[in-house]
Amino acid sequence: MVSTIHLIGVILTVGLLLALSWLSGRKVKDAHSFTTGGTSGSWMVCGAMLGTLAGGQSTIGTAQLAFCYGLSAWWFTIGAGLGALVLGLLYAKPLRNSGCSTLLEVVSREYGHKAETVGSILFLIGIFISIMSQVLSSSAMIGSLFGISTLWASLAGAVLIMLLVLFGGIRSAGVGGIVKLVLLYLCSVVAGIVVWHIAGGFSGLSDSVDSVYHSPTLAQFNGLTDAESVHHRYGSPFARGIFKDLGGCLSLVLGVVCTQSYAQCIWSAASTPKARRGALLCAFFMPIIGAACTLVGIYMRGHYVTADEFKALQAAGETLPTGLGVIENSAQAFPAFVLKYLPAWLGGLMLGTMLINILGCGSGLSLGAATILVRDVYGNFKRRMGMTASPLSQLSQTRLSIAGILLMAFIAAMTFSGTFINDLGFLSLGLRAVAILFPLCFALWKPGRFKPTRVLLSMPIGVAALLLANFTSLPGDAVYYGLAASLLTILTGRK
Repeated sequence: MVSTIHLIGVILTVGLLLALSWLSGRKVKDAHSFTTGGTSGSWMVCGAMLGTLAGGQSTIGTAQLAFCYGLSAWWFTIGAGLGALVLGLLYAKPLRNSGCSTLLEVVSREYGHKAETVGSILFLIGIFISIMSQVLSSSAMIGSLFGISTLWASLAGAVLIMLLVLFGGIRSAGVGGIVKLVLLYLCSVVAGIVVWHIAGGFSGLSDSVDSVYHSPTLAQFNGLTDAESVHHRYGSPFARGIFKDLGGCLSLVLGVVCTQSYAQCIWSAASTPKARRGALLCAFFMPIIGAACTLVGIYMRGHYVTADEFKALQAAGETLPTGLGVIENSAQAFPAFVLKYLPAWLGGLMLGTMLINILGCGSGLSLGAATILVRDVYGNFKRRMGMTASPLSQLSQTRLSIAGILLMAFIAAMTFSGTFINDLGFLSLGLRAVAILFPLCFALWKPGRFKPTRVLLSMPIGVAALLLANFTSLPGDAVYYGLAASLLTILTGRK
């Protein structure tokens, strides 16, 4: 399925972004310009935010979730867009006026260095989960292109993410993000139009999905009992339950607000109005990109089965229904669509753009995690130990941290290779929100109102409640429990 033209298109597109990152990285002379820049215009801010938001979770992951749950997959990018909107309208000005360079620095000024250290550790766990999902996304893309194993595809993805960010920092994310903004938007619109045309509208999409589940084996394999259950799963925006899907959306909204990578985009702007406009531009583009990926996922469900479903058919003595193909797993829905239904030159450009999205998102998250690790965790450790200098510059520490984070993400990705990419995204952003949302908000708008000891305690208690709800059968989404536990803990410590 992969032709020489496909590969040429991918290589040229990826090469273009790496060249732009290298050129912009030549302007980086110190740690400040590496992590926050400070001179970006609105489109640069939008590009940097989009480069991190519109990654593997928003594209590959959304198509994967739509393949299995239809329209409800759109909530991921709707939530991401709303999060950018809230960040731009409500948080851009107070964050820039704070004089800080990390979100946890804002918290520590109000509640002490212990709160900063605990928040940093919890925050890093959340970001690390998201980085791991980008490695999984890159594995699906690279594996589809080159036919290599998950192990080598994941390793290649981690290395490319590292190369993209190591030499450019926030400036490379912004420049690359602007290129992706143009390419990704065009490719998404084209993909959506192609799906709509060849499927014959939403009714055609629905009919093709129905035809797949005429097979009792496939229906049983996916937990579907009749036509009504099929229509609900693929046609309802709340296929996984209204509280589950809205909870996932809430995780995205609050997680974007509470993520260092997106805050760095705000700080990188030349002025507050430019920061706000950049965030609003990102909020506009995100749902459109998600809508196209959702359509692609639903279309592929009507024309393909996964390798596991094919094995189930064989075990039941059934043959593959006429007109259906086989993909390795649901994460390959979008790459398979591009290879099968688009012209080779356009497919190569689109696959290259999709790969760039994943790499750019991983690089932005890695940069945010490394900044927290160096400035918050290691910085606090140096203060406690009375260290006044380090054998390495802060810029070198940040770059080494990025390399270490991505190595660990590669190892973890191999352990969780069968997980839904977007479920990792919901968990990651929800964890970040639960850890610092209320401490951050109270530090910005209600300083001096709550005891630092209770604020410190709210962080691990909220995260523990979220994880407990996530890994048990409690109703609704886990983020509700985490936020409630965090807020109640803080309120009991009102001065």
